[in-house]
Amino acid sequence: MTTKLFIVDDHYMVIEGIRSLLQNEKGLEWMGHAMNASSCLAFLKRQEPDVILMDINLPDKTGIDLCKEVKKLYPAVAILGLSTFNQQPVIRNMMDNGASGYILKNATKEELLTAITTVRMGNTFLSLEVAQSLRETGNEAPIITRREKEVLQLIAEGLTNAEIAAQLFISIPTVNTHRKSLIEKFEAANTAVLISKAIRSGIL
Repeated sequence: MTTKLFIVDDHYMVIEGIRSLLQNEKGLEWMGHAMNASSCLAFLKRQEPDVILMDINLPDKTGIDLCKEVKKLYPAVAILGLSTFNQQPVIRNMMDNGASGYILKNATKEELLTAITTVRMGNTFLSLEVAQSLRETGNEAPIITRREKEVLQLIAEGLTNAEIAAQLFISIPTVNTHRKSLIEKFEAANTAVLISKAIRSGIL
């Protein structure tokens, strides 16, 4: 499976550094780069990558706002937040607005490849330092994707898997997968405990 990769960053040296790291990797197709939000959106009108590495600080719009806009227009594109910032509010904002993962710019090549593969497969990736930063805040809330949050809200409203699938236009097995993932992330024994923990952590 080939992964089409695109990067949005306003520092050319960062773009070139990542490109040189990954250009010879099998299974990766480098689609190019944008140095601001408007260039990124213009590119996406012509071509759609599988994964976008997206900087948080851009000259014309924050990566958080761009992430939200891209996910609204192109929901199939997986976005990996790319930043030097390791603060919980920034990480959570990026994830809440549709990012599938968050990685720091000091990541190793192996970590970057793992992150790209993980989000390409529809899973969530947080670099080790990011995960540690979140744990140190003492906040019990795990990182969940936007889709998982939608499923969680509908579970809390008492909808069945079939009803959730119909409302979100996804398959019942996909709902099952999200439900299992949520139970694992919240370390809940069952759905009732899941809802209780989600309310306590402020996600619901």
